Amino acid sequence: MPAPLHPDFLRLPIAHRAYHDRAAGRPENSRAAIRAAVAAGYGIEIDLQPSAEGLPMVFHDYDLKRLTGRSGKVNAFAAAELAATRLLDAEDGIPGFVEVLEIVAGRVPLLVEIKDQDGAMGTDTRGFEAAVAAAIGSYAGPLAVMSFNPNAVAAFHEARPDVAVGITTSAYCAADWVFLPESVCDRLREIPDYDRTGASFISHEHGDLGRPRVAELKARGAGILCWTIRSTEAEAAARSVAHNVTFEGYPAILPG
Repeated sequence: MPAPLHPDFLRLPIAHRAYHDRAAGRPENSRAAIRAAVAAGYGIEIDLQPSAEGLPMVFHDYDLKRLTGRSGKVNAFAAAELAATRLLDAEDGIPGFVEVLEIVAGRVPLLVEIKDQDGAMGTDTRGFEAAVAAAIGSYAGPLAVMSFNPNAVAAFHEARPDVAVGITTSAYCAADWVFLPESVCDRLREIPDYDRTGASFISHEHGDLGRPRVAELKARGAGILCWTIRSTEAEAAARSVAHNVTFEGYPAILPG
């Protein structure tokens, strides 16, 4: 049986890459952005990439340049060196996943995205899911794990069947996914792996929420989240289909 999604994931708006605002000194996936989300009462979405030794680090990109100014792939550096690599517009470096779990401490829901390590949504994910599963340990707060790569979702679910998992999904327009073969985009577009991965939710591209497959999964009881909402108007439209939104760039409205 799939592990159920905690109700708070359907109740509290989820801050995309935490409640980030570079002008305010809290870049995406930073400690400051995570603390700000907790203080505001928002759920938090974070991304995980592996260090050279395979430890999960909270960072979105595969390359360091955009967010740190430093050249090189995240997985080319040891965790200690990544931790010492200052994020642009922040006072500190890249946080490790274990530290972020300690910061959040179960106070708000934490939505964890494992970035695809295969490169083409295949099966060569280098065992990163097991490292993520181990890092979670006995964490007791609301937590769920997702990935665009359904093979990563399935591998994590096998390691931690007690943790809710979902698939990050998309319209897979070719112009947005130039690194993926067209055949892979065509397959993933219809979310064929929902059942085999042990999923209990999807997080779908908000502009594609009208897809019949999304309605089908919702009717079956799947949690429907969506990404990435950037205005109150877009949020209102998305909520006609989705149970909840992942947002950035504005203060989403908390339930009364």
